[in-house]
Amino acid sequence: MIPKTIIITGAASGIGRHWANVLLGRIGEYRLMLTDVNEPGLRAAFTSDESLALRGHDIRSAEQWQGVIDATLQKFGRIDYLFNIAGANRPAFLQDQSIQSIDQTIDVNLKGPLIGMRLVGEIMLKQGAGHIVNVASLAGLSPTPGNALYSAAKGGLRNASIAAAIEWRARGVAVTVISPDLVDTPVLQERLETAGEEAALAFSGATLTVEDLETSFWKAMRDKPLELNLPRWRGWLTKLNHAVPALMLWLYEPMKRRGMKKLEKIRKERLGK
Repeated sequence: MIPKTIIITGAASGIGRHWANVLLGRIGEYRLMLTDVNEPGLRAAFTSDESLALRGHDIRSAEQWQGVIDATLQKFGRIDYLFNIAGANRPAFLQDQSIQSIDQTIDVNLKGPLIGMRLVGEIMLKQGAGHIVNVASLAGLSPTPGNALYSAAKGGLRNASIAAAIEWRARGVAVTVISPDLVDTPVLQERLETAGEEAALAFSGATLTVEDLETSFWKAMRDKPLELNLPRWRGWLTKLNHAVPALMLWLYEPMKRRGMKKLEKIRKERLGK
């Protein structure tokens, strides 16, 4: 069996690091190009070899994306999968966001993945085969008070993913967008100390693990769906809210109270506060 070549962005920590380690455990099945803007962290976590390449990578840069693609093709000859996992978010009410935060949030969570889709998609279309998996967020399925910028960026990524999936499916290239609820990663732990009401809606639903995302990645690779929402019930709730935005006028306060209660519980368990 010829190993499949996979690019994973955001591989230095969290979801990307876990997924890379899972694939590395399937010796002989996959060849990996792992990238992250935190190159020292990436190289501390992994050691390159004949089936594993590492590269510092700011996903906002088309030039750096092209460098990743060229290096992958030079080393492995083709690209079978792209997992667009890299992202960043710091919840804040809109009036508290700086103008620079608008650029940062849109560039990292929307522009960067779109550049990757465009450039990697070109290679896959030439091959006549390939699969792009984009990690968005349930915040992108409906308006999310306290997270307006991230909601806008991830909503754009979801829409672009599904549009590209329809454009490319007949040419052998699949695109799947995965929208999870809050995921328990080191970033979550770091922000427990300062999180407030602006993050309440993020804590109002499920708290997923990196293993939950791993399961969704395997399902995406097997079934090639247009989208997966985690958990499914929360996905349907967010879609209902998107269809009837006025619901949030009624739901926001009770959801905020629920989220703050859960946040305080997690903070007490982990920080003793």
